Amino acid sequence: MLDVSVRRLDPEVPLPAYAHPGDAGCDLVTTEDADVAPGERVVLGTGLAMALPDGYAAFVHPRSGLAARHGVSLVNAPGTIDAGYRGEVRVVVINHDPREVLRLRRLDRVAQLVVQRVEQVAWREVDGDLPGSSRGTGGHGSTGGFATEADRAAGTGG
Repeated sequence: MLDVSVRRLDPEVPLPAYAHPGDAGCDLVTTEDADVAPGERVVLGTGLAMALPDGYAAFVHPRSGLAARHGVSLVNAPGTIDAGYRGEVRVVVINHDPREVLRLRRLDRVAQLVVQRVEQVAWREVDGDLPGSSRGTGGHGSTGGFATEADRAAGTGG
């Protein structure tokens, strides 16, 4: 279990919590009401700030129920919270529903937070080819899906 220091910027906001044993994400709530029109986006505060340990980051993901029922997502999904950030965690919500206004109210669950260990990378430039792999240069769609024969021939994967 990883200990993370968290500060409530709004005393009524619950601390992030797992809904079920084994869940990867903790629910985040909004501190404000928002009516989000179709195609509109809004930045919402969560009322929380945290101090992640070095070597960790938190990732803000959309909630699947909001996505399925209301067409809601996060513009920058997943949003990244670096270990050095100490400000309020905010979420950029977008309403993809073509007709209905999304009505969010204070303390509604709007996103989920996943904390993960992350590695720092020492980039080493190489001359010539990279080491081979079974996938090679196959890109988008190269393992199935909707790549065209022309994409496959060009090695772009669609």
